Order: sequence, then C-alpha cells, then structure tokens
Amino acid sequence: MPSLKALRTRINSVKSTQKITSAMKMVAAAKLRRAQTQAEASRPYAKRMGEMMSAIAAGAADNPNAPKLLVGNGSEKTHLLVAITADRGLAGAFNSNVGRHVRNKVRKLESEGKTVKILAVGRKGHDYFRREMAQQIFGTKNFVGRKTLEFHDAEAIADMIVAAFREQKFDVCTLVFNRFVSVMTQTVSETPLIPAVVPTANDNGAEKQNYEFEPDDGTLLDRLLPRNLAVQIYAALLENSAGFYASQMTAMDNATRNAGEMIKKLSLNYNRARQANITKELIEIISGSEAV
Repeated sequence: MPSLKALRTRINSVKSTQKITSAMKMVAAAKLRRAQTQAEASRPYAKRMGEMMSAIAAGAADNPNAPKLLVGNGSEKTHLLVAITADRGLAGAFNSNVGRHVRNKVRKLESEGKTVKILAVGRKGHDYFRREMAQQIFGTKNFVGRKTLEFHDAEAIADMIVAAFREQKFDVCTLVFNRFVSVMTQTVSETPLIPAVVPTANDNGAEKQNYEFEPDDGTLLDRLLPRNLAVQIYAALLENSAGFYASQMTAMDNATRNAGEMIKKLSLNYNRARQANITKELIEIISGSEAV
C-alpha cells in the first residue's frame, strides 16, 4: 500500500486537475453559446445557396459551355477531400471521428482506382493525416491563435480550391466536417463542392429550371460560384466550431466527474492507511506497557 505522503500528494494532484477541467468546461460552455448561434444563423443562407447552385447546375447540365466549377470537368479520377477539424484537442473523439471518416473514404475511393488528395483544415486533422496518409496531403490551413472565424478565412480556402481546380489538380471536391446537432451529438457530414449536386425529379418535385442572367451568365457565375464555395466552407467552419466547444464541454464535464470519483477512492484509501497506522501504534504502546 502506498505511504500516506504519496497518497496525499496524489490527492492534491487530482484536485488540481479537477480545478483545471472544471474551468475549461465553463469556458467551453461560454464559447458554445456564441458559436451555436453563429452556426444556426448560417444554415438557412448556406442551404439556400446550395439549392440555387443545384438548380442552376440542373439547368446547365446539357450546356457544353457551362462553367466547370458548376458541372465539373466530366472526370472523377482525382478526388479532393477538404477535411475540417479543430486546432486544439481535449474534446473527446471530435477530431478523430473526422480522421477515421476520411481514412475510410480514402480507402474506398482508392479501391475503386481513384486518386485521393486531402486538404487538412485544422491543426489536429493535419497531425492525424500526417501520421497515416502523409502522401495524400495536398495542403493545410489552420487558425491557431485566432479567437474568431471570419468569412475571409473561408474565402482564402475557397480561392485555394478554385486555383487548384483550374490547374486540373483534381476533378471532384468534397467537404468533410462535424455538423453540430446538440451539445451531446456531433455528426460527421459530407457536402459536395465541385461539381454541384444536380437534383432529380424525385427530390421533392425538383426539376430543371431556366434562369435569365443579368449581366450575362458567364460574368455572374464567375463571381457567384467561388462565393458559393466560400459560403459552404464558412458554414462548415461555424458548424465545426460549435461542435468542438460542445464536445470539449462534455469531455471536460466527464473528466471533472471522474476526478471527483478518483479523489473519493484515494481519500478512502488514505483514511484506511491512516487508521491502520494509528491502530498499529496503539497496539505497540499497549504491548509495551504490558511488558513493563
């Protein structure tokens, strides 16, 4: 059995850890409210933007001059996966869930003879992919030291994707991120970026729509398509941020409760050891007095 001094040291150490995890839980809870509000506010805009792009893609599907960013280049040989994770850990399986999802998707695509590249957004994702799929990493982006995410951050990632697509470095682009559902639930989701998803007649009665553009469709789409990418990426970044704080708050709450249980067990062992020492000393004193 450990000595009383060793038990006291360990109890004090666990109490210090409990204070840290409790403080981190409160900080994550405070940041979660703002992040959740931003994520929920971005959903209608991103959803409507995606629906409009899908409708335009359906109308332009038969147009040989349709922008490649909208309808693709006709090939599916090279896939780019934009994997969004957090820059920090201590959030349970939040980051590793995205990593496992991307890893499984990479294996599936490669088994079909496809070439896969990964754009890692977030330091934790880059660290994960560097260990397991370093050759597939196409680029990396993180926001270490940043307190808030701005739209221009998403625009920078979108510009990187557009430039690579125009240089024919990939054919299909998919966004992978954690979607915030509730404080206890974050689900790994995929959003196709290039080409846009074309709705079918079975999609709630969706059908091809004809649009009249002013100015001309080329000028408008040249501005609209990169912005749509930025909007979808920004919405995913906000969803990921809200999910991270929710996951971190849950993880720190569990850690705080586990520390409390460990303190109880250590305190019980300490009291037992202390009582055993007292009993032993009493026996020695009584035995000594009887011998005299």
